[in-house]
Amino acid sequence: MGTAQLCLVGAVMLLGLLGVLVPGVPGPLLCWAAVLWWATNQHTTLSWGILAATTGVLLLNLVLKWLLPTRSIRAAGVSWRALFVAWAAAVGGFFVVPVVGALLGFVVGLYVFERVRLGSHGGAWVSTRTAMRAIGLGILIELFACLLVAGAWLSAVIAG
Repeated sequence: MGTAQLCLVGAVMLLGLLGVLVPGVPGPLLCWAAVLWWATNQHTTLSWGILAATTGVLLLNLVLKWLLPTRSIRAAGVSWRALFVAWAAAVGGFFVVPVVGALLGFVVGLYVFERVRLGSHGGAWVSTRTAMRAIGLGILIELFACLLVAGAWLSAVIAG
């Protein structure tokens, strides 16, 4: 694999890492696709091993990303309907105020929904904070998994 292709694979990997932080961009999928592209061009035992390991890490990421945050959201009593409204507000907020509006829309949408449902500022604020922490944990889990993938790929490129 030439230097230009390695740079392109690295750029896709970097885009995947940044995609974890941007709503709507499939960061883990981009990282996996970069490793797949590299492995199919390398055809070595190391490249196939890295591809298998990254597939396992990203599948574990999917499981952990949905199990751990969901547990704390459910414990706080936040309903799926509230999260749906919050995500819809995030999409709307993204178009009103690009990028930053998604975060603002999510928080405001969740808070307003919980305020109407619970009838008090205190309860709504606790639910909103708990949901934000849980979603932040999901993002951290996904970022850590993608960093592991990028690190494994980079180590293999340097070793190879």
